[in-house]
Amino acid sequence: MRIASVADFREAARRRLPRFLFDYIDGGSYGEVTLRRSVEDLAGIALRQRVLRDVSTLDLTTEILGQKLAMPVALGPVGLSGMYARRGEVQAARAAQAAGLQFTLSTVGCCSLAEVSTGTEKPIWFQLYVTKDRGFMRDMLAQAADLGCPVLFFTVDLPVPGARYRDVHSGLKAGPGLPGRTRRFLQALGKPGWAWDVGLRGRPHGLGNIAPLLGKQAGMLDFLAWSGRNFDASLTWKDIESIRAHWPGKFVIKGILDPDDAREAAAAGADGIVVSNHGGRQLDGVLSSARALPAIADAVGDRLTVLADGGVRSGLDVARMLALGAKGVLLGRAWAYALGAHGGAGVAKLLEIIEAELRVAMALTGVTTIPEIDGSVLARTG
Repeated sequence: MRIASVADFREAARRRLPRFLFDYIDGGSYGEVTLRRSVEDLAGIALRQRVLRDVSTLDLTTEILGQKLAMPVALGPVGLSGMYARRGEVQAARAAQAAGLQFTLSTVGCCSLAEVSTGTEKPIWFQLYVTKDRGFMRDMLAQAADLGCPVLFFTVDLPVPGARYRDVHSGLKAGPGLPGRTRRFLQALGKPGWAWDVGLRGRPHGLGNIAPLLGKQAGMLDFLAWSGRNFDASLTWKDIESIRAHWPGKFVIKGILDPDDAREAAAAGADGIVVSNHGGRQLDGVLSSARALPAIADAVGDRLTVLADGGVRSGLDVARMLALGAKGVLLGRAWAYALGAHGGAGVAKLLEIIEAELRVAMALTGVTTIPEIDGSVLARTG
């Protein structure tokens, strides 16, 4: 199919991937209220169209967390993305760097930090989960520092995993009917392109960063069981301060939805935060990032670099997030759809689309540089 938008990538990924993988990317928790709200709230933000401005020259470059980027966008962490295309995290990281952007590797990526770092020209960003195994966390911090990762994202909104019904229905998690392994195998047989490219040629299918704990042959079910046992519900701000003290680079707390928590992040020594509801995959019914962002940006001002994710499906959405107070945007599902549809080439195409749409948004709101995208480009209504 011809690709013109994130929605097209989503449909192409749905056609290519086994159901259990597509639903893992696409789904949210419980009734998926927050998942839908994230997209709808952001799309509903009205931009202020201006005319007769000289917009013949646009500058999309920006600096985020000490990194110069071609536009205020980075690829955020997406777990298991190495299953969407052959060695998927490596492909996505290369595409991001070729576009002058950054890639963030998830702790639970299929490719290890060492593999992705070796496969790219420049150091990548890394995301770490809170786990009960503090030795594992120390080892990952040391490895990330040794590999030159300049920015660490510390995800704090997963003390316990949310209930994701689609993963039960698809066979990714245990449920009624055929055993999950059988259901996944049958789904894979129905997608021969994926089965050949990823299922066979994409081996090993281990979970690179946690393989030392689970073994090289560990699969998805092993990861799900491990995560349920090891995400740490006892973590507090004092623990964050201790971890910050042992990380030499930029430190970003991901999963903030409340202004008071944003202030706590600043007090704990964070360099930045990500306003995020975990893609609607945790507590259903919470605010969308678009709704939460303005109050959080007002609360911390310039004390922190405020990033945001959630519901971003176009370059127009990037402009909306910046206008609401973010300094940059992390793409999540958007790049996962593109990777699942067409591998690294799909991610490269997606970033071209996002850039072109952001240019249109800037030109038609009458701004020529990224710092000019603020509340003044939002329409006043009511």
